[in-house]
Amino acid sequence: MTTHSSATGSLVVHSARIVDRGEVTDDGWVRIENGVVVSRGTGSEWESADEVVDAAEAAGPGAVLTPGFIDIHGHGGAGAAYDDGIDAIRTGRDLHRAHGTTRAVISLVTGTLDALAESVATIADLTETDVDVLGSHLEGPFLDPGHHGAHEPSLLRHPSERDVARLLDAGRGTVRQVTIAPELPGGLDAVRQIVASGAAAAVGHTDADADMAIAAFEAGASILTHAFNAMNGIHHRAPGPVLAAAADHRVILEAIADDIHLDPAVVKLVFDAAPTRVALITDAMAAAGSADGQYDLGAVRVTVLDGVARADDTGSIAGSTLTQDVALQRAVRAGVPLTEAVRALTETPARAVGRHTRLGALRAGMLGDAVLLDARLRVARVWTGQALSA
Repeated sequence: MTTHSSATGSLVVHSARIVDRGEVTDDGWVRIENGVVVSRGTGSEWESADEVVDAAEAAGPGAVLTPGFIDIHGHGGAGAAYDDGIDAIRTGRDLHRAHGTTRAVISLVTGTLDALAESVATIADLTETDVDVLGSHLEGPFLDPGHHGAHEPSLLRHPSERDVARLLDAGRGTVRQVTIAPELPGGLDAVRQIVASGAAAAVGHTDADADMAIAAFEAGASILTHAFNAMNGIHHRAPGPVLAAAADHRVILEAIADDIHLDPAVVKLVFDAAPTRVALITDAMAAAGSADGQYDLGAVRVTVLDGVARADDTGSIAGSTLTQDVALQRAVRAGVPLTEAVRALTETPARAVGRHTRLGALRAGMLGDAVLLDARLRVARVWTGQALSA
């Protein structure tokens, strides 16, 4: 049974296979004090603590200990949509935390400017009280109508300087990511404006060709929103934004390893094409951890059948029902090395939103977020460390 606790006092987890930063340490131990990693080693050279967890007893032979998972793109879970406010965000976060996601950026689908500004401000407040909330992700409204996916087309708009500033200002420095179609009028200027604010600009829901994607990356965009989805694919005479992103060492590619958004062979291809630059996201909507049925994703009505979410009006895939532990399992099953799949859930997403100096590794001085998994990569225990200071 999965249990979660805040890492207060002192904690030692030992006899684990530690996987972080692309490395594996067998028979390893980690010591966390008051929510911060203070030391690690191998064998039995650890001192007693307030809580001592034998990984092999808690999770069985072959137990794996990783840093806490970080989801930079998710919309809800446990029947709750993040657009619906504080209680919904906390409900969804409880579900995803139980599956190893110790920190998350709260993603918002396209809405009116008033509604988005209110939601961004609410999330800014939450970052001061809920240690697991890293800030917000505006997945819209500055998207290409031809690649709107599950976003309401009537609410999409071109990115004026005034509108972009209004949303960024509402977040008081906590907007971590903004997805934008850079080919829209004012798109490249908006990319520069977003980056100048301290947020990451992400290319997505776009009709951009490779040249336009390159221009966006040169303007400072550093993320590709759910690679391959809601954008032009790869053609041998038109490489599109995916290959442009893979070729640029500054760009992190989001990938949804649910075997629906991407075929397993394509998941492996993304890792091969952009080593150390893949962030495994959920893009989860309210139905994650809940039953099939009808849900709202912003202004769009969604039906979930056999765990697949599709917009009622267009049939477009409308987010996922994925959790990050399942993403890990499916990436490994697709042939991604365990070390790289773990990196894509920890170090890389932390780097994507500028939080890699304190999150994403089990090393001294890092915050004490940790996930204990069994040999089949199922979550057994989860710990969340201190609040992350701005």
